Amino acid sequence: MVSTGARQGAGAPRAVEPARTAIHGGPTGGSARESVTGGIVAISGAAAAVDLTVDLAPTRGGLVLANPILVASGTFGYGIEYGDVVEVGRLGAICCKGTTLRPRIGNPTPRVSETPGGMLNSIGLQNPGVDAVVERYAPLWATWRTPVIVNIAAESVADYAEIARRLDGVPGVAGIELNISCPNVGRGGLQFAIDESAAGAVTAAVRRATDLPLLVKLSPNVADVRPIARAIAAAGADALTAINTLSGIAVSADRRRPLLGNVFGGLSGPAVKPVALRVVYEVRQVVDIPIVAIGGVTELADVLDFLAVGAVAVQVGTAIFADPALPVRLVGQLAEAAARAGHASYRPFIGTALPAKPGVPSAKGVEYRP
Repeated sequence: MVSTGARQGAGAPRAVEPARTAIHGGPTGGSARESVTGGIVAISGAAAAVDLTVDLAPTRGGLVLANPILVASGTFGYGIEYGDVVEVGRLGAICCKGTTLRPRIGNPTPRVSETPGGMLNSIGLQNPGVDAVVERYAPLWATWRTPVIVNIAAESVADYAEIARRLDGVPGVAGIELNISCPNVGRGGLQFAIDESAAGAVTAAVRRATDLPLLVKLSPNVADVRPIARAIAAAGADALTAINTLSGIAVSADRRRPLLGNVFGGLSGPAVKPVALRVVYEVRQVVDIPIVAIGGVTELADVLDFLAVGAVAVQVGTAIFADPALPVRLVGQLAEAAARAGHASYRPFIGTALPAKPGVPSAKGVEYRP
C-alpha cells in the first residue's frame, strides 16, 4: 500500500483507501517490483512482514509515509529528474528543491567544491519561485503515491507565510519543510535558525497560514539547539529535520581568494554525521514531536545510528549524487535488518542509544561536552 495517508491540502486529511496494488517502479507508474499492503513492504522472505510506516504529523491528521527513507531537499530536484534511474515510488517521501516566493538565479559560480568528507555547496536556492513550482510540478505530484514535501525559504516572516499560503490546499503538496537554516544565502538564511524567538515566530506565522503538515529544519550552526527546538515545537511544528549543512569555506588553488563565488558554503556528507547525531540526541530529549535525521547517510549503519539516537526517519542527501539508487536500497535493507532481529517493524531500533531519562542540566546551566 503505499498508504501514504499524506495530506494533499488544507482541511481534513485526504482519505486514502488501503492500497491493494503494487507500488510502481516510477513516479508515474511502471513495472511492479514489490507489493506494499497496509504499510507492509513486501520484499522477500521474513522482511515481507516488516511494517515500515511512519507518521510525521501524528497530532495533525497524519503524514503517514510507507517507509522512513526520504530524499533531502536540493539533492533530488523535483523528483522527476531521477525517474529513469530510481524507483521513486519506493521512497518514503521526496523533499523538493528549496522554493522561494519569487524566482532566484542563485549564487555566483563556482558553487560546489568537493571535500575529503563530503561536499561544500553554495547553490543559493536557485529555483523558479513558488507559483511556477505549483504550476509545473504539483499536478504531476498529485498522481504519485510517494508524498512530496515542499522545502521553502524566504527573506522575511511575511514571505515565509505567503509561500505557505500559496501551497495550502494544492493537490500534490503533502507537506512543507521550513528551511530557516540555509547557511549560504544572505538575509533570511541562517538568521531565523540561530535565535529561539525568531525560529518560534516564523514557525507560528507559517502555522497560521497553512494546515499542511509542517517540518522545520534545524541548523547545527548554533551553540545550543535545544531551546530553538523547543520554541519551534511550541509554535506548532509537526516534526523537526536535523540537521542542515555546516557553514564553511574553501580556498582557491592559488590561495589568493575563497574558492566559492559566494565565499561561504554549506558542508554536507559523511563529515557532518557526528554533528547530526549529537543534535538529534540532544533534541530528542527535549521535544516530543518526530525528528527526521539528515547528515552523512551512506549506508544502512548510518540509518540505524540515527534511529538509535531518537530519529524516526532519515533523509539521504549528498550520497545521492554518487549513488542515486541508495535511498531505495536502504528501504529494503532496513526491512531485512528488522526481520533478522526478529522485529515486526523497524520501531524497536528507535531510541536504543538514548539515556533512560534526560540528563539533569548542570548547576551552571551548561553541560560539559568533550
